[in-house]
Amino acid sequence: MKANELREKSTEDLNVELAELSNELFKLRFQNATHNLDNPAQLKHVRRDIARVKTILREREISLENK
Repeated sequence: MKANELREKSTEDLNVELAELSNELFKLRFQNATHNLDNPAQLKHVRRDIARVKTILREREISLENK
């Protein structure tokens, strides 16, 4: 998911997206621990998507503080 796509979403949508990604990361970690994960690179992608969402949420928080 690209940062530009995320910036177009509302804050509520981003919070929902963050919850979904966190849940997905939990499931992927569990699969990885039980050696059932086919593509371990998925962990990396989900972690980075979580970081993108958190970054955009923080950017919005900072912009509200500065106003």
